[in-house]
Parts: sequence; structure tokens; C-alpha cells
Amino acid sequence: MPSRASYERATIESILDAAIVSHVGTVAAAGHPAVIPTLHARDGDSLYIHGSAASPTLRRAREAEVCLSATLVDGLVLARSAVHHSVNYRSVVVYGRPDAVEGASEKEHALRLFTEKIVPGRWDDVRPPTAQELKATGVLRLPLDEASAKVREGGPMDDEDDYALPVWAGIVGLRLTRGDPQADDRLLPGVELPGYLERRIRRV
Repeated sequence: MPSRASYERATIESILDAAIVSHVGTVAAAGHPAVIPTLHARDGDSLYIHGSAASPTLRRAREAEVCLSATLVDGLVLARSAVHHSVNYRSVVVYGRPDAVEGASEKEHALRLFTEKIVPGRWDDVRPPTAQELKATGVLRLPLDEASAKVREGGPMDDEDDYALPVWAGIVGLRLTRGDPQADDRLLPGVELPGYLERRIRRV
């Protein structure tokens, strides 16, 4: 529905920042569409996406326009009629032609953004990428010049006659939360759980 569209940059950025996974669509050599899930991280007016330097999707994305979409589902909307069931959601679609990031410093900056987005405070604890790892990692920068959001919120929208039906209707809320950390089997003795994992629960 056009009424659900938003072109406000603050809305677009908040959805992209909250979403962990997005999907990138490209057109393969044979002409068929290809869509893959990926992680993204925003830096001002751009999004970074990454993968293997040998990824066919990343290679195609360097040469043509792509479509990136991210969606957060906030609730199940249960109506009195089957046709009016829905979901409350926040979504963003971005169109554009990405630029390949070649410099090691910007690649490392992008990887830091990915890491800090998933777990703030994590980058300073872990080993930074080596030169070889940076070379093997493909990073693209996608401008947010052509981006829009769609948002649905609120309860069901039934036909007027259906409000007289004795059927429960309403919203079942959904949210993404972080579970309890589980230590790796090969964790060295004496390594304590980082404080940022103890105190932070991700809700979007």
C-alpha cells in the first residue's frame, strides 16, 4: 500500500541499523534473478555488504544495479476474516550500483562496523584481520541515494460486517532477543565472559 511508504531518512536508517540480515538481488549471466542473504552495516549515507572476494553475487554487483531489502517483523495481525490477516513490519528497499572497496584500511573499517553492529565492544577483543584475509574478503559500498521504507503497524482492518463475528482478533507481538551465551568447547581455561555479553540483550 502506498500509504505505508516512507522516504524519511531517519526511518530508513533506523530500520537498516536494527536489521541484522538483508537480501541482495542481482541478475545472473543467464538472465535469471539471484537473491542471497547477507549482513550489512551502515556508515552515514552508505551501506557496506561483504562476502568472499570470489563470490559470484559480489562480482555481478560490481557491474550492475542491485536491489537490497531488509525487513523486521514486529507482530502477527490476526483478523476476523482469513483475507485480512497480516503482519506488522518495518522494511527498507535500496536500489543502486555499489562501489567495490579496494583499500585495506576501508575494508578493515567495514569489517569493524559489521562486528560492532552484531556485538558492540567486540572488535577490541578479537584478532584483527590479516592482509591475506582482507584480500580474500570482498566489500561493496552501496549508496542510500535511492531508498524507501514501508511500515505497517496497528491492529487488523476487517470489513465492517465482520466486526460482528465472534472471532478473536488482535496482535501477537514478535521480537528478536539474544539468548544466553554458550562457551565454545575449546575456550581456554580462565577466559571470562565479556561484560558486554552479560549486560546487553538485543531487541529490535
